[in-house]
Amino acid sequence: MGASLCSMGDLRLVELSAATIVAVNNMSLKPGQEEFLSPVSYGIAATVVNPQTTWQRVVVDGEEVVAFVSGNFDPDDPQEHFRSVLWRINVDADDQGRGVGRFAVAGLLEEARNRGMDHVNVIYEAGEGGPQAFFERVGFTPVGETEYGEVIAEIRL
Repeated sequence: MGASLCSMGDLRLVELSAATIVAVNNMSLKPGQEEFLSPVSYGIAATVVNPQTTWQRVVVDGEEVVAFVSGNFDPDDPQEHFRSVLWRINVDADDQGRGVGRFAVAGLLEEARNRGMDHVNVIYEAGEGGPQAFFERVGFTPVGETEYGEVIAEIRL
C-alpha cells in the first residue's frame, strides 16, 4: 500500500468552486466513456440537489484538476439506493489508470463514514467499455437493479 501512495504525487481533495468547475467542464474522457456518465436514475434524482446532503469535490494534482467526484448522503431519501450514493466520478482521460479514481472514491467513503453511513451505493449502466470494472476494482459489489435495468452496487463500510 505504501508504494502506491508515493505514486499518487500530491493528490488532494478540495471543494468544488467557481475556479475548479471550469476545469471540471474541460476534462476530457476516453472515447466511448461519455455514454456511461448519467444513468436515467441519476437524472431523475438529481432534479433535487440539496446543499446539506450533496458532497462535491475535485481531485487536484499539484495545481491541476484531474478528477471530479460527487455524492449524496440523505438518510431520509425515499429510495434506499439514493441515501448514500456515489453520484458521479470523472477522471481526466490523461490521468486514468494511475489511482486518481481510487483516491477520489476513498475520500467519498471517508465522508460517508463521518456522516454515520454504513454503506455507499453506485448506480451504473452495464456494458462494454463501461465503468463496471473500475467500480469492482475499488470494492463495489452488485446488489440489484433499478427499475431502468441499471446496476446498483455497494460497498459496506
